[in-house]
Amino acid sequence: MSQPEKVLATDAALALIERLRAKHGDLMFHQSGGCCDGSSPMCYPLGEFLVGEQDVLLGEIGGCPFYMGKAQYEYWKHTQLIIDVVNGRGGMFSLEGSEGVRFLTRSRVFPDMEPE
Repeated sequence: MSQPEKVLATDAALALIERLRAKHGDLMFHQSGGCCDGSSPMCYPLGEFLVGEQDVLLGEIGGCPFYMGKAQYEYWKHTQLIIDVVNGRGGMFSLEGSEGVRFLTRSRVFPDMEPE
């Protein structure tokens, strides 16, 4: 059995990514681990958020790399992240803040038969 994707995006999230890419160029995501913006997917211009050895590349959504901190990943490694969009204001540092919507992470636990 092939390994399932660690991160997916809904059609609404993919449409928002395209709108943001048209305004800001290439993008990247980092799953926030908390603090002032809570635990939410943060969207940045590509390269504006510095990733390092303590970050894990989970995959891509809409052609954009999606990272998570290694320590946080240890808690989430048995889940698939599904990035969606909801109305409302999200993280003040994330690019979608001015759009009246925010990215939201939903998740599902991988069944026992699926590999990590």
